[in-house]
Amino acid sequence: MGKLVRDRIPELIRESGRTPHVVTLSPNAYRRALLDKLREEAMELSAVQTTEPMLEEAADVLEVLAAIAVEHGVTLDTIGEVARTKREKRGGFAMRLWLEAIDPGPEAR
Repeated sequence: MGKLVRDRIPELIRESGRTPHVVTLSPNAYRRALLDKLREEAMELSAVQTTEPMLEEAADVLEVLAAIAVEHGVTLDTIGEVARTKREKRGGFAMRLWLEAIDPGPEAR
């Protein structure tokens, strides 16, 4: 059942009368666990249908993303700046565009 958990989870488990068994991950194992956790949280986010659960799951995704950023020596603000630059160059997703296909250009024929 091993998985990455938030820092206070072992404390909360103890408060409920149960005994958690935890280890501290090595830096490499931690980075892999963060990516696994990001996939887990993204899957949970994709399953929600209403606003309140969406907010909870999006907050979890954001928390994991913040931890990944710290592991790479950056902040969420830095990631936000990169996102803004990409949005200016390539656009965002507000138009809800779905690319069906791309016809080859004349040079490919």
